[in-house]
Amino acid sequence: MRFLMVTSFYPPHSFGGDATYVRQLANALARQGHEVRVVYCYDAYRMSGGHVPANVAEPDGPVSVRKLASRWGGLSPLISQQTGRPGLKWSALNDEFNRDWDVVHFHNISLMGGPRILCQSRAPVTLLTAHDHWLICATHILWKNGEKACDGRTCLRCQLRSGKPPQLWRLGQRMARALTHVDRIFAPSDFTRRALAEQGIAGRVAVLPNFAPAAFDAQVSPTPYDRPGFLFVGRVTASKGIGELVALFRQRPGYDLRVVGDGDLLEPLRAQYADLPNLHFLGRQAQLELAGLYRSATASILPSRAPESFGLTTIEGFSQGTPAIVRDAGGAGEVVRHADAGFVYRDDAGCLAAMDTLANDPARRASMGDAARAAFTAHYREETHLATYLAQIEDLRAQKGAAT
Repeated sequence: MRFLMVTSFYPPHSFGGDATYVRQLANALARQGHEVRVVYCYDAYRMSGGHVPANVAEPDGPVSVRKLASRWGGLSPLISQQTGRPGLKWSALNDEFNRDWDVVHFHNISLMGGPRILCQSRAPVTLLTAHDHWLICATHILWKNGEKACDGRTCLRCQLRSGKPPQLWRLGQRMARALTHVDRIFAPSDFTRRALAEQGIAGRVAVLPNFAPAAFDAQVSPTPYDRPGFLFVGRVTASKGIGELVALFRQRPGYDLRVVGDGDLLEPLRAQYADLPNLHFLGRQAQLELAGLYRSATASILPSRAPESFGLTTIEGFSQGTPAIVRDAGGAGEVVRHADAGFVYRDDAGCLAAMDTLANDPARRASMGDAARAAFTAHYREETHLATYLAQIEDLRAQKGAAT
């Protein structure tokens, strides 16, 4: 089949798990012999503070990648964000949509022209993955006023307090109308499915959990450490709860914390806690190095304060037989509870207790590690995800063929 993937960000011009997923899925499909093309917006990356040069790229094998870069720079994604339309990208995107695709799959389209861009697909099957909460939240992450998890809808005021240009188009029915052009919406967790349903987006939503890339499939050799060590992987920002997590390690000087990722809090936290030798800020890491860090960790920790749509880092850790400690925020705890492969906590005391248990009870840590690897093997491997994904497409093709 012929696939077109449309997204705002794509590695290396990207920030989070949504772009990582697109690359993983595109390459997995290509390895099976499908034709895959990815279209993304380099201007959106630059406008959002990215600093990787345009001419830096990672090899994607047989995947064809088109990077949209306008002479107007950040004005192009800003127009898309404000109007909910492709704006300056109309012509380039029409060139792509006019080709003979079997499947058009939309991902993070906030700066590509969503929701109007959804109407442009002419493919027999049109898909959309809700990587975050953009469909129902202008901040994307249900992070109210830039300071706490959303506890009630005061959306226009929240956008202003969060420093985001207000999206007045959200006040109408444009999103609802655009979604009628989508055959299926994939939600990575049951929490995300329920959140969409609460806002009237239901019926065509299917839960399709994320997967860890092939690089994590084999267990790597761990780096031996002489004391317990925990691992955080993700954006180093307030909504991820990294500030609160780092502070806990003053109370546990016998445990190490390795922080992988970057973000606006990276340098401030590095300076604030320079006196703590048990904190290690490692920045970004390649997948092979990251797999080794997971394998060596006592547990991965996901302390997000904003509701997570899934929690990719948890299953990356599972691939290496590493249990997880996650805050009870959105869909983050679902895979941990289902697998009984870690702890879901609500406050700092709960996080410390979970760390103490795994650090001081080797048998418990080993049994949870075995459960983590078993859950990964059964549910979160690339081939498992791809089989379900393609089955969903065939189901839609059959339904639409029968209707025709």
